[in-house]
Amino acid sequence: MTEYIATTPFGRRTMTLGQIASQVKARTAPKDAVVHKWQTFQHIREARDLVGATDRALAILSALLSFHQETALTGDSDIVVWPSNEQLMARANGMPPTSLRRHLAVLVECGLIIRRDSPNGKRYARKGRGGQIEQAFGFDLSPIVARAAEFKDLAEAVQAEKRAFRVAKERLTLLRRDIVKMIDTGIEESVPGNWGRVQQSYQAVMNRLPRSAPRQIVESVCEELEALWRDIRDVLESFADSQNMDANESHSGRHIQNSNPDSLSESENGFRDKKEADGNVEENDKLRSLPKRDLPLGIVLDACSNLRELAQGGQIRHWRDFLAAAELARPMLGISPSAWREAREVLGEQQAGITLAAMYQRADQINSAGGYLRSLTERARAGKFSTWPMVMALLRAKLDASKPPAARPETADEPSGPRQQGGTGGGLASPELRKLLEKRPKDPGRGWE
Repeated sequence: MTEYIATTPFGRRTMTLGQIASQVKARTAPKDAVVHKWQTFQHIREARDLVGATDRALAILSALLSFHQETALTGDSDIVVWPSNEQLMARANGMPPTSLRRHLAVLVECGLIIRRDSPNGKRYARKGRGGQIEQAFGFDLSPIVARAAEFKDLAEAVQAEKRAFRVAKERLTLLRRDIVKMIDTGIEESVPGNWGRVQQSYQAVMNRLPRSAPRQIVESVCEELEALWRDIRDVLESFADSQNMDANESHSGRHIQNSNPDSLSESENGFRDKKEADGNVEENDKLRSLPKRDLPLGIVLDACSNLRELAQGGQIRHWRDFLAAAELARPMLGISPSAWREAREVLGEQQAGITLAAMYQRADQINSAGGYLRSLTERARAGKFSTWPMVMALLRAKLDASKPPAARPETADEPSGPRQQGGTGGGLASPELRKLLEKRPKDPGRGWE
């Protein structure tokens, strides 16, 4: 009489075509197949996303494998274990019964185990007179033997994908570092070119990179960055060749070249703009009369509304967002890294950012932003500069521009007619501030010009 082996689940659990396919796959295992159960389990764990198993389901599978006494799993014998739910929960670190049943079902659906249910649904083994096991009801582990090679290939594919992703992220990091530093070099060395536009192109590419990007998107961004990197490199190399630089001396490290070309050009141009730095900050007594507290972010954004166009999503909610947008505005104004670094050291991060935002608001009225910033930095070092007059002057200009032509005050220095606004968008912070700004000083031109 041929021994009958149950293939359908007990109770109300239904049979699926996937379970039938798993049983067919298990019967195809070679009789001489021998696999190491823990090595195969490691392959399954690495490829769990491709297999469809969860972490807790793999914890149950590890517990089931531990009930098989032999380390090697062979294809010439039945590999059935019959632990009770209590024993499984104990080896699965106290998993609740409902979770245990749910994750056992996951293992069955993934084709990692096969149910061999008894007539009454209990798990046990029937032994013969000699003590050998004649038939067992429980969980059949033979699919692990039959699919061992498949699990190994899947694990290798996952490892290859991880390596490719790691290489792509390293490439992205190197490209970002090279591009940022080459742009700074172009500005620092006064290399001809629209470096503000280059900075915008770089930022546009980076804005398309989500926070958690898959490998395909990272590689696509790397391709765009590499094209930009080649363009910048060609410009810098062409400029270096035109300057007849001695490559041997530059590589030996003995030749020291002044990499601050804007120290003269910015100072000369800044001398023309020095008049712009004079104003209320020229007199120490007026500086002492200014408020001692820091400028609120809302007032600064009302005055320097153009900076919002550089912020992520066009919104600035915190000072860190404001400073990040100021960092983007710096190369667009043509300010060298050395001038910006000196301004931050003297003024501080926040005050330097406010100064740069005010300059960006009136970028069309400043001949040399780098020289102007150096001039303001020197005045701040001497205690003769504050950001309050700059911001108040911008707000006052917006207030005057919002009035009807008949209501605008006329002075000898300011003829009647339409005025040029420093920026677009953004209202005044409060009615109290509006009243304060309406109290114009005797010399309306001071504070910015």
